[in-house]
Amino acid sequence: MKFYPLASELANEVLFAGYKEGREIGKARLGAKCLYFRDKLKVYYIPYEDMTRVFRRVLLIPAKMCCGKGDFEVENIVICTAEGEKAQIQLPGERAGKIMLEELARLAPHAEVGKPKDPAQEA
Repeated sequence: MKFYPLASELANEVLFAGYKEGREIGKARLGAKCLYFRDKLKVYYIPYEDMTRVFRRVLLIPAKMCCGKGDFEVENIVICTAEGEKAQIQLPGERAGKIMLEELARLAPHAEVGKPKDPAQEA
């Protein structure tokens, strides 16, 4: 298995150990030092220390059904670094998205998690 960095690079020994012991949520794994996610046959990683912002993005896909119209909700977690958005990871559902946000808030306490604060409400 080969790991592909989206921010700073780490040693392979650290990556293999973290990936093996990490908690799996959909395509993503929460390791000790990095967030890993699979895309086809590749495994990408982002160290928690490089994250500046993490939030949920729910995409609504319009669909026609037998009895009318509706929308499918596709749950994603977006990871940002100082350079901008680095990854959008699709998750199996709303519950997985909320669990992932809670875990990332704990593992990357320096990163802004969730919806940005409105400056008008703070004043």
